[in-house]
Amino acid sequence: MVNACWCGLLAALSLLLDASTDEAATENILKAELTMAALCGRLGLVTSRDAFITAICKGSLPPHYALTVLNSTTAALSSKSYSIQGQNVQMISPSSESHQQVVAVGQPLALQPQGTVMLTSKNIQCMRTLLNLAHCHGAVLGTSWQLVLATLQHLVWILGLKPGVGGALKPGRAVEGPSTVLTTAVMTDLPVISNILSRLFESSQYLDDVSLHHLINALCSLSLEAMDMAYGNNKEPSLFAVAKLLETGLVNMHRIEILWRPLTGHLLEVCQHPNSRMREWGAEALTSLIKAGLTFSHDPPLSQNQRLQLLLLNPLKELSNISHPDIRIKQLECVLQILQSQGDSLGPGWPLVLGVMGAIRSDQGESLIRTAFQCLQLVVTDFLPTMPCTCLQIVVEVAGSFGLHNQELNISLTSIGLLWNISDYFFQRGEIIEKELNKEEAVLQKQAEEKGVMLNRPFHPAPPFDCLWLCLYAKLGELCVDPRPAVRKSAGQTLFSTIGAHGTLLQHSTWHTVIWKVLFHLLDRVRESSTTADKEKIESGGGNILIHHSRDTAEKQWAETWVLTLAGVARIFNTRRYLLQPLGDFSQAWDVLLDHIQSAALSKNNEVSLAALKSFQEILQIVSPVRDSEKPDTPPAINVSVPVVVGTTTARKNTATSLGRSFMRTDSIGERIGRYNGSEPPVITDEIEDLNLWWAAWNSWYRIGSESTRPPITCDKLTFIPSQPFLTALIQIFPALYQHIKTGFSMDDLQKLGVILHGAVSVPISSDASPFILPSYTEAVLTSLQEAVLTALDVLQKAICVGSESMQIMYPAIFDQLLAFVEFSCKPPQYGQLETKHIANAKYNQIQLFAPAEWVALNYVPFAERSLEVVVDLYQKTACHKAVVTEKVLQNIIKTLRIPLSLKYSCPSESTWKLAVSSLLKVLSIGLPVARQHASLGKFDSMWPELANTFEDFLFTKSTPPDNLSIQEFQKNESIDVEVVQLISTEILPYANFIPKEFVGQIMTMLNKGSIHSQSSSFTEAEIDIRMREEFSKVCFETLLQFSFSNKVTTPQEGYISRMALSVLLKRSQDVLHRYIEDERLSGKCPLPRQQVTEIIFVLKAVSTLIDSLKKTQPENVDANTWAQVIALYPTLVECITCSSSEVCSALKEALVPFKDFMHPPASKVQNGES
Repeated sequence: MVNACWCGLLAALSLLLDASTDEAATENILKAELTMAALCGRLGLVTSRDAFITAICKGSLPPHYALTVLNSTTAALSSKSYSIQGQNVQMISPSSESHQQVVAVGQPLALQPQGTVMLTSKNIQCMRTLLNLAHCHGAVLGTSWQLVLATLQHLVWILGLKPGVGGALKPGRAVEGPSTVLTTAVMTDLPVISNILSRLFESSQYLDDVSLHHLINALCSLSLEAMDMAYGNNKEPSLFAVAKLLETGLVNMHRIEILWRPLTGHLLEVCQHPNSRMREWGAEALTSLIKAGLTFSHDPPLSQNQRLQLLLLNPLKELSNISHPDIRIKQLECVLQILQSQGDSLGPGWPLVLGVMGAIRSDQGESLIRTAFQCLQLVVTDFLPTMPCTCLQIVVEVAGSFGLHNQELNISLTSIGLLWNISDYFFQRGEIIEKELNKEEAVLQKQAEEKGVMLNRPFHPAPPFDCLWLCLYAKLGELCVDPRPAVRKSAGQTLFSTIGAHGTLLQHSTWHTVIWKVLFHLLDRVRESSTTADKEKIESGGGNILIHHSRDTAEKQWAETWVLTLAGVARIFNTRRYLLQPLGDFSQAWDVLLDHIQSAALSKNNEVSLAALKSFQEILQIVSPVRDSEKPDTPPAINVSVPVVVGTTTARKNTATSLGRSFMRTDSIGERIGRYNGSEPPVITDEIEDLNLWWAAWNSWYRIGSESTRPPITCDKLTFIPSQPFLTALIQIFPALYQHIKTGFSMDDLQKLGVILHGAVSVPISSDASPFILPSYTEAVLTSLQEAVLTALDVLQKAICVGSESMQIMYPAIFDQLLAFVEFSCKPPQYGQLETKHIANAKYNQIQLFAPAEWVALNYVPFAERSLEVVVDLYQKTACHKAVVTEKVLQNIIKTLRIPLSLKYSCPSESTWKLAVSSLLKVLSIGLPVARQHASLGKFDSMWPELANTFEDFLFTKSTPPDNLSIQEFQKNESIDVEVVQLISTEILPYANFIPKEFVGQIMTMLNKGSIHSQSSSFTEAEIDIRMREEFSKVCFETLLQFSFSNKVTTPQEGYISRMALSVLLKRSQDVLHRYIEDERLSGKCPLPRQQVTEIIFVLKAVSTLIDSLKKTQPENVDANTWAQVIALYPTLVECITCSSSEVCSALKEALVPFKDFMHPPASKVQNGES
């Protein structure tokens, strides 16, 4: 029946509606149309239903309103995608505009709105009917929802209703164009209309699922159109559909699963719209729905319905794919609100929420990063205990990613702090986390096996709890090579503190990964970055921050990182050696670490190289693990007196003492730590393995030493010269190292050591550093480097002293080394081609701050003298040693001392030759008896000539004393010469029969020369009076005579030497006297030259000494010829009486007095002229 009559009814009603002017009549007509539409809907007559609805819709809109959808019902039915784009379509029905009261004027919803449109009261009446229809008969509308909603959207737009919170429409101002004009009549109606509209969508909760889908589809289609219209312009878009989607969603929460996907899928599209207002509302709707969905009390609750929870949270994650910052801010604000309200009950939703924070990139603006970071801080401070342990790794990764953001330094630094807090949390709740992860692991493992695939996760096959730690370390490791120095420093400190504080929780096998994948990988990257860093100066640190000159290039900033990293790794090797050593490839790891220390030590940066040596010192403090039975309470530190380098670890208590931790639990981790705490002995590697480690360290030390002390081939302004603290630290490592390798330390190694010690001492220092390192020039103090060199040799000699016979053959080599240092007193060492200044005349370039530094040679005198003292000391202990005898150590000592002794007054320092003399006397007093003992073996044959030449060079030096030498000083120096002659008389001449004849001959000649030395005419007149070494000459005479006339039975050869010496002496005296008398006569009144007067005085004194000596000698030891020569002097002496010089007279008196002993009465008989 309906089928038959609906066309006629529709035509009639439409005509009536158009013509009606009376409100009541209109109402009845509309009621009839409404009834027909509902009836057709009930009966499933789609075409007729849509036709009646179209009629009502047309009545609701202004006449001639451009809405294609209403032109033909067939168009509406044949295609769901219809357009709002305005086209002027001629209405069939005649207009009745003139009869109706206009109640509203507004803008049409079109792409290019042309002027305004007017709504009459009848339009409003029709609208109400339409609302009524939708409200009461929504279930039968089906696809007609599109017609209804499209019409409502246009009316709402014309009336200027805008969406408010929750999607309800409120009267609001149009954003652009002429304002909507509303009469008072309609103004009172608006809240009612708005209310009915809201109720219409609220009632959607009573619709069945199919109808609800029709409603949602219709709203989505409208929204798509609104989006199309809003493209390419910034005009206010129609937000009706979006607002109503939100409203529909909120009221249908109880069956949200049905509509969630299409609803959120569409809203996500809206969120990507270029029109900001559109986007904003899309995001508002989506986030409101998510928050409402999470707070709604579902049945069953969300905690038991994980699928639904993930479904609700998924769109939040999808928002991360949108790049508009305003959407991301909305997303993060939503996350923050969810955390604050629902954080405790997120459960399996955590990965999604954390993923949202982690999806923020560096280029997304500071405010975005800040908001995301705020969320992360909240998570770390409040929610770690409530989230599933499997999510902890994601937290670590997200925190790490914020560290790498370069927008805001403070965020990066704070995120490193968060990582530390996270590690602390792991440590405190390790037990629980480990159990939960293991349980999870078992499940995953099972699933993987069922699928027949390998379980794939980072750091597999380490246990899951250890993997968590490794992820944390790896993240910190990445931050340690960040481009910003502050981040690197903070991350480095955190990484090493974390490993140091919590590393005990790791399984033993995991340490392998820590060492190779985390620490060494980090060291490689840092080394590479440091060596390739830019040397350009950085002017300021951003803003007005000034940068200290020690950090004003990228290279210097990286140097700091290198120092920190190397020190950290070395500390771990030191404190955790008991864990690392049983790992199997500890020796490879040790080699790699040494290689890193070596490359850092040889880098051309003083800070890095010195720090590398400190790390080297640190790893050498390690004690070998001992078995339980022998375990002392604290591990023994190496008992070597190593001088402390400022700030090194030498003075520290061995860090391995921290093994006895207070952290003990009865759980699995507690037991695991117990394993290394002595509850069972650690695995002991055999000593050989240990030795290999030390020898590897020695080889590294040698390479560092030989490379760093090798002089540069070319010398220019940029030549890198190692600093004194570096060399000091290098040499100070040796004693500790030597303790471990002394058993296998060979001569070759000693030679290598010697080269390094010699090289290190030869290195000059830059003149701007010299005031800090050198004592003032006058002080005789050793630099700490020189101290260290001597300490190293001291440690060696002490070890040799108690060592085996095979070690004791090293004595000569040590002497050679020390003697080389002794020579520095007169010949400072050269450092390659480098031109060095003496410290006294190196100009300090304080004024030209950046002028190339000049190099200053150190004052080697104190060092050489201390070395000499060591030589004497050592020789006193070892003189009789076989190796010392065989290797001619005594000869070498004499040979070395000959240099300062022959220079005497020309030595750089006066103390040197004095010390050399006293050392020579000490050495000879010990060495000569040994030499006599071995005389027959010929081991000392070559020493005697050397000794004779040394005496000769010293006693008759070619150097002249300084002009300012006082008489007292000169006398002191003379007394030293006298001591040497006394040594000859006590230690050499009495044993003449054990000594080569040539040597004795040389000594005799020398004494002879000494006794009449003043004949040398090298002095000026003014000097002569103090330069006469009377005492010396006297001692020479006495020694000569004492030897000549000794009681011992001497060989004819020696007797001949002494007799010859005497006759030469007497003859020379006779000549001098004759010449003096002659000159005195010829000169008349003129005084003779001072020099000659002095000479004659000396001869006269010598004669008196000679006679005294002859008298003291046994008469049978003096032959007649000698007496004859002495008496023959008498007439010549008498002739001198006439001289005018009072000095000569007094000397003559002394010379004549002894002749009284020859004055005795003549004998009665004279035979052959002999008495």
